Amino acid sequence: MEKRELTCIGCPMGCFLTVELENGEAVSVSGNTCQKGDIYARKEVVNPTRIVTSTVKVTGGDKSRVSVKTNSDIPKDKIFAVMDEINKSHANAPVSIGDVIIKNVADTGSDIVATSNAGTI
Repeated sequence: MEKRELTCIGCPMGCFLTVELENGEAVSVSGNTCQKGDIYARKEVVNPTRIVTSTVKVTGGDKSRVSVKTNSDIPKDKIFAVMDEINKSHANAPVSIGDVIIKNVADTGSDIVATSNAGTI
């Protein structure tokens, strides 16, 4: 049986977790003080995902960049592909919180959405 140790990021407690794996499946989690730790650990060792945050260039706006994020978790191994698309993109002002900047970024099923506003000049 394989064991992996993690620090939980599910809540501010930062519990030290031990996950036991058998045949690529998490069979037990210990060290968590809440249910979020169990859920996080099982997902992290089998299929790690992340929310990506960044900024996108704005054309014709009162700001040169607007903050953005994925609207759902993406596979961890797709982060660089997502960032490549974000870095190549731009938005035309005005931009409002929640506007979709990139649909289905890097074929992840997740959209890049604005998390701040940028008005026109």
